[in-house]
Amino acid sequence: MLQHVEREGPDLITDLAQQRGMTIQILRVDQGAHLPDPNRCDNTIALVLGGPMGVNDRQTPGMEWLQRELEWLTIWHQQRRPLLGICLGAQLLAVAAGGSVGPLHVGEPPMPFKEVGFGNIDWRFPPEAEPWLKVCSSSHLALHWHGDRIHLPATATLLGSSLDCAEQVFRIEQHALGLQCHWEVSMGNLERWIQEDHDFVVDALGKHGPSLLRRSVDCYGKAVEQFGQLFLSNALDQLTKAIPIIKQQVD
Repeated sequence: MLQHVEREGPDLITDLAQQRGMTIQILRVDQGAHLPDPNRCDNTIALVLGGPMGVNDRQTPGMEWLQRELEWLTIWHQQRRPLLGICLGAQLLAVAAGGSVGPLHVGEPPMPFKEVGFGNIDWRFPPEAEPWLKVCSSSHLALHWHGDRIHLPATATLLGSSLDCAEQVFRIEQHALGLQCHWEVSMGNLERWIQEDHDFVVDALGKHGPSLLRRSVDCYGKAVEQFGQLFLSNALDQLTKAIPIIKQQVD
């Protein structure tokens, strides 16, 4: 698991992984951790989490580690190894597969926009037509926490969109899933996000943004967390199916 900031950990995914007998190894490349040889990572799903930085920050002095991470993920993806990317992780996955990332703009004329808070994800396929969506109904609330937009590579299939950002949920073939939105965070841990990312929340929602978010948690938090567990459980099931394919290719 590639983690980029302390507050954005695997959270709900931890229990889901442990229920499957999986172990989680946390790597902080930003703190000097060594990335393993993908060829020595059989029976492994890569989980790439979010952070306050964007994939385009890899060109900034002091962020060379992010370029190394992208190069590693590119090899991982090219070998069709299972991968779940969330927020920054989804951006890295898209770029590794040939896509790009730019600022999110909305309105006419288009203006920069930060999508923060709870909002619907509408699905592009009926659940019976897409294994990744088999636990879904027509739409579900998710937590949004970003100001970027992913431009998908040609190999990606768009699965879900929000009102302000089309590229929210996508898969690449059957081995990789990208989530610009968040279903991994527990509502208890979200309070830490609000506190530590206070300026980002205020910039997006105004001075009352933190209070608005807390009220939204009271209204929607439990349902979002419950669906997150269902969706991510199914995602792990789908990614696990890619593992024996990888072993055949490597062998």
